[in-house]
Parts: sequence; structure tokens; C-alpha cells
Amino acid sequence: MRIFQLWRTKDLRRSILIVLGMLVIFRVAAHIPIPGVNVENLQLFFRSNQILGLLNIFSGGTIENFSVVALGIAPYITASIILQLLTMVVPALEEISKEGEAGRARINQYTRLLTVPLAALQSYGMITLLRQASRPVITDTSLFALVLMVTTLVGGTVFLMWLGELISEQKVGNGISLLIFAGIISGLPVQIQRFAITFDRAQLMNALLFVAIGLVTIAGVVLITEAQRNVQVSYAKRVRGMRVYGGVDTHLPLRVNMAGVIPIIFAISIILFPPMIAQFFVRAQTLWIAQAAQWVITVFQNQLVYGILYFVFVVGFTYFYTAVIFHPEQIAEHLQKQGGFIPGHRPGRPTAQYLQYITNRIILAGALFLGAIAVLPLVAQRFTGIAELALGGTSLLIVVSVVIETVKQIESRLVNQEYEGL
Repeated sequence: MRIFQLWRTKDLRRSILIVLGMLVIFRVAAHIPIPGVNVENLQLFFRSNQILGLLNIFSGGTIENFSVVALGIAPYITASIILQLLTMVVPALEEISKEGEAGRARINQYTRLLTVPLAALQSYGMITLLRQASRPVITDTSLFALVLMVTTLVGGTVFLMWLGELISEQKVGNGISLLIFAGIISGLPVQIQRFAITFDRAQLMNALLFVAIGLVTIAGVVLITEAQRNVQVSYAKRVRGMRVYGGVDTHLPLRVNMAGVIPIIFAISIILFPPMIAQFFVRAQTLWIAQAAQWVITVFQNQLVYGILYFVFVVGFTYFYTAVIFHPEQIAEHLQKQGGFIPGHRPGRPTAQYLQYITNRIILAGALFLGAIAVLPLVAQRFTGIAELALGGTSLLIVVSVVIETVKQIESRLVNQEYEGL
């Protein structure tokens, strides 16, 4: 019934069709390879390295084909992380961020500008890494070919950044998250086909374990996303002329996981950075540099170390991103202007401190639970030895979070449409 209502709503139907069209364009671009690359050797190179496999998932499956959008939106995400960190420590940027919509627009513009050099640096590093493969991946190593590849990859990243912003403008989901979601989902038919061809009875337990991990992950992500703490809010009575306003009790919903899927994406982005840099120096002529690079790769391929770092980063980024998007001072100020107050707490700063206290407590539970769900496939892999569980679990975690976030935005638009129709 809800689906029919969605389709009958003209504006929402138009937005969904535009988003689907953008995702189709993205997947078409993901299959346009850059000239001078041996795709078969490239895919073998990525399948032999778990870290590169995670990077391929994070990019939306575009690196495995080394397409014109091979870098995905990773440089844009890195630029966003850098700008958000700088906003918290640089006073000038902090003042800009407080200027409302105009300030956010300026910060977004700085993020776009920073994305270009980061994409150029990452594309050069990726080409350098592929040149070190045991089987030749880059067939043309001339300077002109290098410049052409870097320019093409940077252009592809800027193109995806633009597509992501166009998708976000439709208000049916976060554009960046949906691009990653589309990349993961696009590889599902191939994985099912590969599993069906190679399936035998010995793999039955593996299949059942995949299903069990999937169900637990889905249930956990839905539970932590839907959970919220309702803070009671009362509005004082106000008399204007012959009419009385206010005097009602309501609640302020505080979600346990306000950051959504962003902490997971940020955590994977940061974890992939050290081993990716180390890959460039494995064959360095200086012995100690090569040994240090190999040590970094070995450490990050250790599932225990990787799992601990993954858990810590998911928890940390949940707190960090919540601090970026949730401002108790503004909420307290808004309540005070509307004549609202939290029983037992004075309006203004005491209300803001109480909201911050409540938020810190519920986010702790949410962040720990989300971190546990994130490392659950790694724990299962450690006991079973199935390497695919780590990749599949991360993919499933992102997919479920993006679906929930998108459905919530669509539901919100449907509710607004119903109110406007009254």
C-alpha cells in the first residue's frame, strides 16, 4: 500500500526516477575501462589481496575494472573528513560553519576543491601500486599515458562527486552512500553465480554461516538505527488576547545512532590508508623502508589488530560525527524561544548540558553496539578461517545502513506530503 502511495506522489516519484537514472549512469561509467590496462591481471591482483578487496568494495567495485571512475568517491570522503577535523580546530573555519546555510555552502566548496588534489595524488599512487604487480597490469608506461590516466581518474572522481550531490538534492537518501550501495549491490549477481558454480556439500556450513551472520547484522543495524530516547518537553501557557497557547507536554526524540552509516564509511577509509601507503614502498631500494612497509602490511592483515582498530574507529567516528551534526546549545535555544523547557532543568545552558549528558550516554551504547556488529564477521572469520566473511560482513553492514537511511527519508517526504494535502 505504501509503495502505491509512493508511486502516486508525483514529486517523490520524479525524485526516485532521477536517482535511479543517476545510479545507472554511475554503473555504466564503472564499466568503461581506461586504455592501457590489462583488466584480467588487475582482477587477479585484487583478489589476491584482502586489503585491496576492501578498497574495491569501498570504491563501489570500480577499481577492479580500473574504469574511468576507478577511484570512486574515496577522495571526496577523505576531503570531508579533513575539512570536518579542521572545522573543529581552526577558528576561522569554525566561524564559517556557524553561518548557517551560507557557511555550509562554503565548507562544501572547500571540500570540492580539496578533492581534486587528493584525487590526483591517489590516482598516481594507485598507478604506481599497479606497476608493482607480479603480472603486468599497466601496459603503457609512457609519461603521456601516465598524465592521461591521472587526468581521467580525477575527472571521474569529480563526476561522481557531482552525481552524489545531485542525488542528495532529491532528498531520497545520501548521494555518496547510495553510490557505494549501488557498487556493492551490482556485484551481488556475480557473487551468487560464482557461488552456485563452485558449490558443493562441503560448503553448506559456510553458506549457513553467511546467512546467520547476515541475519544478525541486519537485526543489529535495524535495532540500533530505530532505537531512540524520548526526552520530555513541556511548553508553558501563553496568553495572547483572549486565546491561550501552549500548556502541552511532548517529547524530544534523541536517536541512539544519529550518525547513520557515516562512521562505518569513515572507519574503513582511515583503516585502508596506512596499508595502501605501505604498498608503494614494499619494493623500495632502501632496506629498512621496504621492511617497515612490509611490517605495516603484515600488521594490518592481522585480523586481531584489524578488528580492534575497526571497532575503535567505528566507536570514535560515531562520537565525532554526532558532535558535528548535533548541537545541544542550538536545541536549547530553540526550545527557550518557543517557550519550551525540560522539567527539572532551567532553560538555556542547563538544558544544553542535560541534553549533552543524555546524548553521551545513549551514543556510548549505540557506538559500542555498532562497533560490535561491525567486527562480528571478523570474529566469525577468526574461528572459521573463511576470508570472505570479512568482506561480506562489511558490505552487508553498509547496505543495510544505507537502505534504512533512504527509507526514512522517503517516509519523511510521504508524511510531509500527507500534511500538505490536508
